[in-house]
Amino acid sequence: MKFNVSRDALLKPLQLVAGVVEKRQTLPVLANVLMQLQGQELSLTGTDLEVEIVGRLPVDGVEMEGEVTVPARKLLDICRSLPDGAELKFERDGERLVLRSGRSRFQLSTLPAADFPNQEEASAQTRFDISQREIRRLIEATSFAMAQQDVRYYLNGLLLECRPQQLRAVATDGHRLALCDRDAPGLNVSAPIQAIVPRKGVLELGRLLEDSDVQAQVVLGNNHIRVMSGQFTFTSKLVDGKFPDYERVLPRGAGNVVYADRQGLRQAFSRAAILSNEKYRGVRLQVSEGLLQIVANNPEQEEAEEQMMVDYVGEPMEIGFNVSYLLDVTGAIHSDQIRISLADANSSALLQQPEDGDALYVIMPMRL
Repeated sequence: MKFNVSRDALLKPLQLVAGVVEKRQTLPVLANVLMQLQGQELSLTGTDLEVEIVGRLPVDGVEMEGEVTVPARKLLDICRSLPDGAELKFERDGERLVLRSGRSRFQLSTLPAADFPNQEEASAQTRFDISQREIRRLIEATSFAMAQQDVRYYLNGLLLECRPQQLRAVATDGHRLALCDRDAPGLNVSAPIQAIVPRKGVLELGRLLEDSDVQAQVVLGNNHIRVMSGQFTFTSKLVDGKFPDYERVLPRGAGNVVYADRQGLRQAFSRAAILSNEKYRGVRLQVSEGLLQIVANNPEQEEAEEQMMVDYVGEPMEIGFNVSYLLDVTGAIHSDQIRISLADANSSALLQQPEDGDALYVIMPMRL
């Protein structure tokens, strides 16, 4: 194995691939990145046995093809520390991979490529093309609502639901729910197909995707999802479980509707949060005709109160929420205005764009 590559060309795919490599590994080879050189293309592969990322880049000056695994973090740190525009020369020397750049020389230990685990080819339930921008939007709009280390393991991930001509993402941690729909003209299914992508896979895929119209092919199998685009292939195992019937928790007929300036509301929540209870993060929303009051207090008897003008006509109401959830939603919605639908003090709130939105959010109330 002998080739030359520029530091700048190698760094981006190496960063994406190294992100999936865990620091603590049961198998030594899982701390390594697999480098495979075929023709004029170098592929880099990292995996933790759950998620696998393959990055590809063209290289010049190929003198000898081959494959080898080297420590991912060390190779990444070396590349980061070299100056911009540096030319890297790689050469296999027995059990070592020698990297030269200018007056610098590094010898990295290697492990055989044959020891590196291969993801088996997934049998496809469905296969479709969609732009990277659309998948990225689904993840950005919903992933913050995924559970973390919940005993209900099926909540520690993102539900992808393939519907006719439409791809839906749903996340919930049991206290809040985020749902987003995007058009997918290439998705031809007669009945919805569901798959739960694990939390780590969702976050890694979000890092890979660009805000562009570049097409990606999505292959959904019984226990794998694979997303392929020009520069990368992402594969993740799916969570083996059944996602709850999320449509049952969507509020119906919440008659009290508040329209507010989204940015002003977000800033008010941020200020009130400073004096909320650090553990429970509760704030009270008191809504009356044309006015919203936000009140937070804590065990030190400190209190914050915010008032803002809103568009609301109806009976006065008071309802408590976790302010962190409200901040997440007001950050995920991008319209100037936000619509909040309330039924009563004990029912969930529905938050969404006033019109033509692709996402909706449900937050359960708190007793304060």
